[in-house]
This record gives sequence, C-alpha cells and structure tokens, in this order.
Amino acid sequence: MNLADQIHRLAEEIFPEVVAIRRHLHAHPELSKKEFQTAAYIASQLRQMEIPFQEGVAGTGLVALIEGENPGKRMIALRADMDALPIREENPVDYASQNPGVMHACGHDVHMASLLGAAKILHTLRDQFEGSIRLIFQPSEENYPGGASLMIKEGVLENPRPSAIFAQHVFPGLPAGKVGIRSGKYMASTDEIYLTVKGKGGHGGMPHTVIDPVLIASHIVVALQQIVSRRNKPSLPTVLSFGRFMADGRTNIIPSEVKLEGTIRTFDEDWRKQAHQLIREIAEGTARAMGGDCEVFIDPGYPFLANDERLADHFRAWAGEYLGTENVEELELAMTAEDFAWYAQILPACFYRLGVRNESKGLVSNLHTSTFNIDEEALRTGAGLMAYIAINQLGE
Repeated sequence: MNLADQIHRLAEEIFPEVVAIRRHLHAHPELSKKEFQTAAYIASQLRQMEIPFQEGVAGTGLVALIEGENPGKRMIALRADMDALPIREENPVDYASQNPGVMHACGHDVHMASLLGAAKILHTLRDQFEGSIRLIFQPSEENYPGGASLMIKEGVLENPRPSAIFAQHVFPGLPAGKVGIRSGKYMASTDEIYLTVKGKGGHGGMPHTVIDPVLIASHIVVALQQIVSRRNKPSLPTVLSFGRFMADGRTNIIPSEVKLEGTIRTFDEDWRKQAHQLIREIAEGTARAMGGDCEVFIDPGYPFLANDERLADHFRAWAGEYLGTENVEELELAMTAEDFAWYAQILPACFYRLGVRNESKGLVSNLHTSTFNIDEEALRTGAGLMAYIAINQLGE
C-alpha cells in the first residue's frame, strides 16, 4: 500500500473522531488571548495520543513534537490557529456555540481539528519517515499584533529552526474535497487607520460661527481616495477603506470632534510606508486648509503573505497525488490578511485553502458571518492532506 492509500485509510478511520473534536471546539469558542479551555482540550487530546507538548507559549499556545526515524535529520512545522470571533451564532445545529456572543466564524475549529487529526496519522506512521514535525497551536490570530508574532518572539521557530512551515485555512469559495493554492504574493498587508478631526462645535443653524469637523472629515475621506487612484501604481493592488465615521452631534448640533477608522492594505513594503506618509500629509493638510486639525495614528498590522514558490509547487504536486489534480485550484490575490505572514517573513512558508462549501446542504455563508458553517466532509481532506504534505516535505 502506497503512502497516499495508507493516509486515506487512516483519515477514514479517524474521521468520526475528528468530527467530534471539531464539534466540541465549535461549541466552546473563546476570544483571542482567552483560549484557556481550548488549550486545555487540545492538551488532553495530545496526551491521549502520547505526543509530547509544551503549554503556555505566548499565553495560551501549545507546541507539540512528533519524531520519526532519525529525528534530528530535518524538521518542518504545521500550524493551526485557535481563537474565535465576537459574533453571535445563528446556526440551528446541536453543536452551536454555547458561549453567547462568541463564535468560530472563521473556521479555526476546523484548523485545530484537522491538525489534531493529522497529528494522529503522523504519530501512527512515525516509523515511515525521517525527521521531526513541530505542531503549532497558535492563539490570537484575529487580534493585533497576532499570536504568530508573539510565538515567534518566544522561540517557536528555533532550536532547531524548521526548514518549512505549512498552514491551511477554510475557504467557502471552494467545495469540500477541493483545495486552493497561489504561488508568491497571496494575501495583503493590513494596517489600521485612526483619525481624530478637531474643529469648533456649535449650533447647526449658525454654521458661520463654527469650524465644522463633520465637513472637514468628509473632505478628508474623499481626498484620501486619490492615494489609491492617483498616487499608486495601477498594477499594485491597494485598498483604502473607512468603515467608521463617528460624529456625536444632533440634527441642530455640530460637534467639536469627529473620529474616523479605516484600513489600508497592499502588497509592497516600500509603497506601504509611502502610503502611510501620504495619509498623514493629506489628512493633516486638508484639516488645516479648512481651519481645523487632524490627529493621525496608523497602527501597523500584519505584513503581506507570500507563499514560497518552491513549496507551492510541491503542494500542487502532492495535493494532486492525494486528491486528484482536478481538485487543486489556483487562487486569486486576496485583500484579506493573515498573521501567518509573520512566519513567512522568516521561513519558506505555504498557506493553502481548504474547501468547505456544499450548496446542496445550504452551506454557503462567508467567513465572519453568524451563519458560517462547513461541510464536515472537508475534515477528511483537512487531516489527511496535511499529514501527506508533511511526510513528503520531510522527504525532500
């Protein structure tokens, strides 16, 4: 029996267990940096498998180790994130969130269950590969500065340094049973923009006596759009969006202050820094020209995520062997962001997508929505493919 057949058989055997793990995690979501019960549950699963691990990394993170033959020969890493989102779940399922206002709406329950399933397969097959596999269960992917950066600071990529790192993420744009990959640049950097526009408040019926921060802020939002449309190269994807405009006045009251919050995302570090400076210059200059002031704070977030070209090529080939080439899709650039990008700044990295959609079952909701759910058949792919990729990468 070849390796793919062995792993398919093992993935089928543990499938009910992986589903049960996913449902438990889905029913007990925890927010970023508060994944205490989640970590305890993962620890209990690793103990049952007799896989050694370290707890309390970057707060609630865990790092486990599976050693094959000649464990010092080579090491790779596999990562899953742990945190949930502040969303009230609306799925009519018996494993719906039991934590009001918190939900695994980004599929991190699937990531953890898949990695635990892969761990079980890899531990079973440990006499059939050489080298070691580090399992990273990472907290706080959804919260700046991202749990990846915190785990890196605590040495998760050292002693020894892995030669490569892989992670998967659920993707409702693909049917269950399929996966997606993109070589090179894939996901955007992301920075948060906070503007405070100050003027002079007063009566709405006497606008000549005020310096209207609502009007100033409106001009700033419009003026900043030229950063993308006129200052950026058309060939470089960039998004500048404002999602919050807070002017606490009334129908006849012009406030003294307005707050704006937004994001800028792109794929080039030099342009990213230049765009930050342009935001400051345009926002401050527009406010001054209209008699007011603007305080600018830009909170740097995750860098853009780039898949190592060679690892992506390997992934395509191995995923094709394991799933069939018809089930491996090419992905488009994404303006969403991922803190897995921190690992990719240090190691050759591969971040791929796991299809979870099933239209016939009505499982079509997008990520970060109250009705997001998956076709659990995807867990067969999630656990088995990750194990297959890990063993093949160790053999490279």
